[in-house]
Amino acid sequence: MNIAIIPARGGSKRIPRKNIKDFCGQPMLAYPIKAALESGVVDKVVVSTDDHEIADIARQYGAEVPFMREPQLADDYTGTTAVIRNTLHQLQQMAWNIENCACLYATTPLLNANFIKTLFDQLIATNADYVFTAARFSFPIQRALVKTETGGIAPFDASSIGKRSQDLTPAFHDAGQLYWAKAKTWLDPHKSVFSTYSRLYELPSHLVQDIDTPEDWRRAEFLYRLLQQEQS
Repeated sequence: MNIAIIPARGGSKRIPRKNIKDFCGQPMLAYPIKAALESGVVDKVVVSTDDHEIADIARQYGAEVPFMREPQLADDYTGTTAVIRNTLHQLQQMAWNIENCACLYATTPLLNANFIKTLFDQLIATNADYVFTAARFSFPIQRALVKTETGGIAPFDASSIGKRSQDLTPAFHDAGQLYWAKAKTWLDPHKSVFSTYSRLYELPSHLVQDIDTPEDWRRAEFLYRLLQQEQS
C-alpha cells in the first residue's frame, strides 16, 4: 500500500488555524488531500493532528485520522520526520501493510496530483532514499553579502563574489511541499532526506511559496488564482 501522511497540528501562531483557514473557497488542508487522492498512486491519505476540528475537516475531504497525535509530538520543536515515523509505527501496529509513504505539508495549495505521481515514479525508477520537491535560488548564493560587526559589508564567499553567475554552481532549496520514500526508509534513523542517496525534483519558482505570514498567504492566493485562470 502507498499512503500519504499530512502533518497538521492545531497550534499555528503566525497565522492562527492556518491549516483549516479558508483559502480561495476551501479549507487549506483540502488541497493536499484532494491532490493526493487524485494522483492515482496514493491508496490512503492520513492526517496526523492533535486537533479535533482539523480531524473532522480532514475526514470530510476523504482523508483518514485513525488516531490523534500525542501532545508531545505537537509542540513547536518536534520535526516532521519524527511525526512521520511515529505515524508509520502506529499504522503498522494497526496491521497496515505500507510499502511507500509520501509526506505532504498541509499548506501546499500549489501542489497538484501530477507532481505527486511524477515524484513517486522517480522514486521507483531511481531507487533513491528520498525524492522531494525543490526550487532553484533566483540569485547565486555564492555571491551573498553579510554585514560585519562594525556595520560594513563583506562577501559571504570572497572567492566567488567576482565570478559571473553562469560560472557558479546552481543551488537549490527545499520547497517544503512533498517527500516520497519507502516506509522502511522513513523508519531508518540513519537515513536523511538531504543526502547523496536522495533526489530532488525541481519546480518552477511560481509553484513554490512558503505560507508563514499574512503576506505569504495573499501571494499564494494570487498565484493560485492565476494558475486556475491558465487552466480554464
